[in-house]
Amino acid sequence: MSKNDDRTKRNIELIRGDPKIAIRKLSYPTMLSMFLVMLYNIADSLWVAGLGSNALAALGFISPLFFIIVNVGNGIGAGANSIIARAIGAKNKPLADNSAVHSILIAVILSVLVPVLLVPFLKEILLLMGVGSSLQMGLDYGNVVFICTFSFIFNGVLAAILRSEGDATRSMYAVAVTAVLNIVLDPIFIYVFGMGVGGAAWASVISSLIACFVMAYWIWVNKDTYLNITRSAFKYDSYILKQIGLVAIPNMAEGIVFSVMMMVMNWMLTLVAGTTAVAVYTSAGRINQLAMIPLIGVGTAMLTVAGAAYGAKDYDKLEFSHKYAIKLSYIVSIILCIVMFFGSDYIALLFAYTDQSAMLAPLISEVLKILCLFLLAVPAGMISAMVFQGIGKGVISFVITLFRALLLEIALAYFFGVILHLGQRGIYGGMVLAAAIGSVIAYIWCRLYIKGLKNNS
Repeated sequence: MSKNDDRTKRNIELIRGDPKIAIRKLSYPTMLSMFLVMLYNIADSLWVAGLGSNALAALGFISPLFFIIVNVGNGIGAGANSIIARAIGAKNKPLADNSAVHSILIAVILSVLVPVLLVPFLKEILLLMGVGSSLQMGLDYGNVVFICTFSFIFNGVLAAILRSEGDATRSMYAVAVTAVLNIVLDPIFIYVFGMGVGGAAWASVISSLIACFVMAYWIWVNKDTYLNITRSAFKYDSYILKQIGLVAIPNMAEGIVFSVMMMVMNWMLTLVAGTTAVAVYTSAGRINQLAMIPLIGVGTAMLTVAGAAYGAKDYDKLEFSHKYAIKLSYIVSIILCIVMFFGSDYIALLFAYTDQSAMLAPLISEVLKILCLFLLAVPAGMISAMVFQGIGKGVISFVITLFRALLLEIALAYFFGVILHLGQRGIYGGMVLAAAIGSVIAYIWCRLYIKGLKNNS
């Protein structure tokens, strides 16, 4: 057996074996990958912050739209991950191979459709969001990343395909190279080439594209993956499209929901405190997303493990994995919450290193002390949602997210921040309270669903 075959065998045995070991081993590379991705996203904010609050606000207005693009790739990837993991659990390799090919073809189609539908209306969308004086900077950044949508979509899909067969480590290697490259390219494009905010966009696109090339090399040139993603493995199957869609469409819809929520939050913050509040939210939000990475890493691992357990009809293993992943997530979130609360003053300085942005430091620090509570509110809900995605019930995950983010968070944020005149503090407090309520609902729903699977079996 060759070295590559041995690695592939270990990966498959991992996702079919002890769930505690699988969750930990799949979580760590995913955490590091996402940390590096977030690191170069934060690098964008750090370097753009040097251009002043208007530039940082422009990034804040573009972020919800950009996350839609990223979530298209992640959504297709989640759908592919789910059905591939279930096929591997059921020891049905032809189905796993065919599912991977279907996901690639879907990515190709959406890479063409998304920019055609979004770019022509970008100016009107930004004006509707209240971009104000940051309009041109928003267009400079947005036009680049949205025209080059394909780099972000394929990045998400290829990484998910590798994770679905237990090979999270190599997807991490690809992301590591691009993260470092992005951090290096940002100041060169922004300041040396004098491209401003648009330079940050080009740095992100080039970095993401290189990750795609690296993963494509492993899959189609080196050909050392478990999955055989070739023309010969493809046979049109409406069942596969349906199964990918049952997870991908709700997953993408969840991303759209979060993006809409961010737009509404930006609007509310502008209403109570002006565009400076959006710049503060953008900076503090990036740090909060960074702190969420370990939780998302555990959740992403849970998607693969849950899919394999469900495919093998091992519902005891599914139940155990759910409980274990939640416990692990809470341990991590408590530690991160403490670090974020007591280190908020120092973290805020990362976004206030120039005369133009120095005034933001105390505002960012205050917001971080509130948003750190978000880390304690979401673990049970996030893991439960990923279980539903792993077993192919993405619609349930979407319903939970829709209720929490688009209804509860917006309603409570508006109630506390605007109606009760508590301003920014009220808006952030409403977000945290809504996250806690939604998390409890998701956890109870998941426990009852798994109990039903066990009883029916």
